Amino acid sequence: MKRRVEIYVFAGLLVTLAVVVYFRLQSAVPGIPGVLASEGKFKPLEVQEPQLRLQLLEKIQKLEYTGSHRNIFVAAPPPPPQPVRPVEKSSPVLAGPPPPPPLEVPAQFFGYTSARRGGKRAAFFTSGEDVLIVPEGDTFLSRFRLVHIGNDSADIEEMSTGRHTTLQMVQPPEQQVLNSSVAVEK
Repeated sequence: MKRRVEIYVFAGLLVTLAVVVYFRLQSAVPGIPGVLASEGKFKPLEVQEPQLRLQLLEKIQKLEYTGSHRNIFVAAPPPPPQPVRPVEKSSPVLAGPPPPPPLEVPAQFFGYTSARRGGKRAAFFTSGEDVLIVPEGDTFLSRFRLVHIGNDSADIEEMSTGRHTTLQMVQPPEQQVLNSSVAVEK
C-alpha cells in the first residue's frame, strides 16, 4: 500500500512539472525576458548638427542672472543677501510683560549615587549647613522636585509654577570636606 501511494505522488508531480513547462514555453517571447519588442524599426531623431554649439553656450554664460536663487552656471558662492530694512509702523509696538526671572534654587548640587539594584539615583544637595539626599522624582525644600539626575547636572522643577532649571555639579567647599573627614576618623 505504501509503495502504491509513493508511485501516485510521483506521477502527480511529473504531470504538474509537464504542465508548468508547457505554459512557460507557450508564453516565452524571444529576446530579453520582460521586455516586449516593438514592431517598427529603430528610427533616429533628425538632428541638423550633432556637434555641441559652444558659441551659444558662451552667449548664455555672458548674460546676467537675475533670479533670486543661486546661479547654477557660476561656481563661486552667491553674494550675501541684502539686509531687509524693517518697515516702520506708525503705531507703537507694545511690549509684553517681561519674562520671569530665572529660577533660583537655594541649594547646591554636589554629587549623586546609584542603587546597585534597579539603578535608581539619589542626589546630594547642600542648603546652608544642611545636607539633603533626594531621590530622583522626590521633592525637597517643600517646593522643588528633582526631575532627572545627569552625570554632572540635576534638572529641577519648581512645583508651583512648573518652571525648570538645571543645577551644575559643584565641588563642596574645603571646610565641609575637612569636617566630614574629621567626622569619619573619630
